[in-house]
Amino acid sequence: MQITPDAPVPMRTLLAGARLKQAGLVHLARQLVLAESPSHSKTHVDACVALAALRARSMGCRVKLHRQRRFGDLLEVRIGPRSARSRDLARPILVLGHLDTVWPVGTLETMPCRVGKGRLWGPGTLDMKSGVAIALTAIELLLETGLLRREIVLLLTSDEEVGSPVSRPVIEGIAKTCTAVYVVEPAQGLAYKTARKGIGNWRIDVKGKAAHAGVDFELGVNAIRELAHVIETLSRWTDFKRGITVNVGVSAGGTTSNVVPAQAWTEVDVRFLRAADGPRIARKFAALQPADSRCKLTVTGGVNRPPMERSPGTVSLYRHARALAMELGFALDEARTGGGSDGNFTAALGIPTLDGMGAVGDGAHAHHESVVLKHLAPRTALLAAMLII
Repeated sequence: MQITPDAPVPMRTLLAGARLKQAGLVHLARQLVLAESPSHSKTHVDACVALAALRARSMGCRVKLHRQRRFGDLLEVRIGPRSARSRDLARPILVLGHLDTVWPVGTLETMPCRVGKGRLWGPGTLDMKSGVAIALTAIELLLETGLLRREIVLLLTSDEEVGSPVSRPVIEGIAKTCTAVYVVEPAQGLAYKTARKGIGNWRIDVKGKAAHAGVDFELGVNAIRELAHVIETLSRWTDFKRGITVNVGVSAGGTTSNVVPAQAWTEVDVRFLRAADGPRIARKFAALQPADSRCKLTVTGGVNRPPMERSPGTVSLYRHARALAMELGFALDEARTGGGSDGNFTAALGIPTLDGMGAVGDGAHAHHESVVLKHLAPRTALLAAMLII
């Protein structure tokens, strides 16, 4: 996409405003972290969504809840001129994030939310409740400075950490009406993310035949041995040059050591860089055959997220962000990661998508999860500036 701001962006004004708002941003992030919200607990995720909705309403935003039964509700926040009502207005920008975490309820007892050593610590601080606080603060900053020129849509989902099974169609539907998508997932170091790998998940179940290991060994069909053949086959599919990795992550089988095992299974994670490799890998899984014809293989699963490829539109967004960052006094690199996000879905639709626009820190999904406080104001100012284009 072509970047053509109507007027120069007042970067010093935005940075000064973001610094004044940093204490409030940290307070909001702490509120969200204290509202523990593991993906599979709808009650807890909904409570966290309610906090974000309350903040959005206090800013004068238009709020809509996409009600869900199995997972938490999705929060759609809109602010600025209603683009759909006038063809003369620019299409909206979508800011995308999630409020669910990988941490079970009660984690705060051993991993408290606290400020110390220049960081905000706690479960979900980096991935990605500080990113949500950055997004809301950036929008508030634009409202207060009178710089909001187009409609902004903030969509906060509830199931990203488990593959976005209910939110994907909502994400894609809104994204198709937008000119760009900004994902406030954590930064890669200090960098914005311009590419992500696609993700596939498969399960392979092996059925053999049980037998007494001492009395009728020859009558048994060893499912674990067959699974070992399968694992060796899968492992050969890793191709570093093409950016494909195949990880056999969990396996099990059998009952006791004196029984020839009749059952075995494995779960496999696949990452790939190119969209064309997704269907090719899926065909290879579908074509798996047992080395021992007496065994039966059942293969389930598929591609969960397409790759976020480094498109010209995304590169244009990144270059504009890099130029604005220079005005703020820091260098902004770009990065590629093997992890996925909801930005994978929007990029696959051909919509310019820039990711990693949230907080800077360490330890996502780990017990040292934390956010570096000194980067909050510059990142907030940069996001606000990107929303002006």
